[in-house]
Amino acid sequence: MTDAPPDRLSNDPKSPYYDAAALERGVGVRFKGVEKNNIEEYCVSEGWVRLPAGATKDRTGNLLMIKLQGAVEPYFRDRP
Repeated sequence: MTDAPPDRLSNDPKSPYYDAAALERGVGVRFKGVEKNNIEEYCVSEGWVRLPAGATKDRTGNLLMIKLQGAVEPYFRDRP
């Protein structure tokens, strides 16, 4: 594994961008310069993050997500 986090990462195991090794290592994300702990998915190259919209759920029981645009800075929480 490289020292840089992936360009795109998702917490959802059904997503093609799910990476268990990176998530196990611990990925932190700064969005617009502020540390965020509730990000479900991010993309650095496109500059967006997906966050849950409160406790609202869709008809299948999953949290509703909102997509916000801005500067995304992922990093690994543990430095090897």
